[in-house]
Amino acid sequence: MIAISLKFLAGRYHATPWGRHVNEGAVEWPPAPWRILRALVAAWKRTLPNLPQHEVEPILRQLATRPEFLLPTASTGHTRHFMPWFKKGPDDRALVFDTFVAVPRDAQVIVRWPHASLDDAQRTTLAHILGNLNTFGRSESWCEASLVATPLESYGLICRPLDEQLAADHEIVRLLCADPASAFADDRVVTVTRKTVKRGKKGDSAEVRSAIYDPAWNLCMETLQLHQEKWSDPPASCWVPYARPRECFEMVPAASVQRRRGQQPSLDIVRYAIDSTVLPLVTDTLPVAEAARRALMSLHGRITERDGILGRSCVLSGKDAQGQPLAGHRHAYYLPTDEDGDGRLDQLTIFARGGFDAGERRAFDRLLRLRTGRDAEEKHELRLLLLGMGSLDNESAGPLATSTVWESATPYIATRYAKTRGRHRRDLRRPSDRADFLLEDLREQVRQVLGLDPRAAHMEAVADEHGAFRVRGRWRPIEFKRYRSKRSDDGGDRLAGAFRIRFERPMTGPIALGHSAHFGMGLFLPAR
Repeated sequence: MIAISLKFLAGRYHATPWGRHVNEGAVEWPPAPWRILRALVAAWKRTLPNLPQHEVEPILRQLATRPEFLLPTASTGHTRHFMPWFKKGPDDRALVFDTFVAVPRDAQVIVRWPHASLDDAQRTTLAHILGNLNTFGRSESWCEASLVATPLESYGLICRPLDEQLAADHEIVRLLCADPASAFADDRVVTVTRKTVKRGKKGDSAEVRSAIYDPAWNLCMETLQLHQEKWSDPPASCWVPYARPRECFEMVPAASVQRRRGQQPSLDIVRYAIDSTVLPLVTDTLPVAEAARRALMSLHGRITERDGILGRSCVLSGKDAQGQPLAGHRHAYYLPTDEDGDGRLDQLTIFARGGFDAGERRAFDRLLRLRTGRDAEEKHELRLLLLGMGSLDNESAGPLATSTVWESATPYIATRYAKTRGRHRRDLRRPSDRADFLLEDLREQVRQVLGLDPRAAHMEAVADEHGAFRVRGRWRPIEFKRYRSKRSDDGGDRLAGAFRIRFERPMTGPIALGHSAHFGMGLFLPAR
């Protein structure tokens, strides 16, 4: 017996049955034996071209007989894509269905030939070819193939050629198989021409045979040639009825996790992609963060409106029912970031240590655009694409990464004013005094917000040769918009700087400290 295991690493098998259009939504299940043979030939010629034909052909001839399948539990699904068509103009799009079979990522499709056999050398060769087979079906069907030493008799659902009466719990499915008698012949893939070998009265001609493919097998005939020659089915192939269990696509619901009433999965991170013809500069971080807060509070208020009274979210607004600012930093942080390094904001992360409730999640779903009040905003609308919601434990992108060294991505703004008189006065005209004051304030923020001993982290200013702070080695703090839209905000009057923090152990973000930290100021990102 020969048995092959096919494991689909992405949990999907993409393949359209022969003779069917992709937009019909038909799926090939189990995989056609004809497709298996051609995949083995492709893996051999593409990755092992020095392997001689006389060693491979006997193996493939054994596999040209009709196999049977052991199928795992599966279901079907599809995606829809509007592909550029350009038939009616530059904006023309064609709707394309991508139908696939979904299987567990660790599940195996076992293909076995009960009456075939190979010697040890042939099994080694076949295992080598299978090890190089990385896609099966369309290119997005990532595959891991291997020989099965001991086929599992009790594994999965058995699908085999219909040689007897069909059982009540089975259905007939046609699979394209190879005809062993003609699959390795060359009558369809060899061009025969006549060439004159002598001239004059004794002139004669001889047949010249030229192979189109290597190896010159009917099995290797390409789809383009089949269409040009108007073949309805590939030569050397035949349709074989198989008995497939009716329950092969039966949906098996996963065991649900029992939760107490009102309890929901933890969700404290929301990520958006920012899109516009002209993206905002990094220096506009605070206005973009404020716009996100305003939009979400408005959406949440309308969603949770009762009896004409708009709802209120303490987490999104950062204020309690009496309008007083919350303490403890458990409300939302709005963190726009530049994650491709081009100097423009392209991502928005919203984070709350206390998590988000159902009404706030609905507001996140409906957040599609922002209005920051910047010039020509009507022409360059700021759009948002929701990338996902999750927990801090499952995210690691952008400001949520883990690192031991973190650098300022926006200016760190002091939480208090420096004393310019008295015993502990500072001379703010000197860059060193300004840096020392900000470092002292930053250490206190590390202790209060992160709950760490400041002695467990080394902090240093990031400045140029003139002592001027540089954010990411590029911007000066004064270039950033540091005033909020409310009249009482004085963020632009406070001292601001750029710093690098080295922790004794890796720290997971986000790390945002100082004044206006909930609006993207004082944000640290892993060092480049």
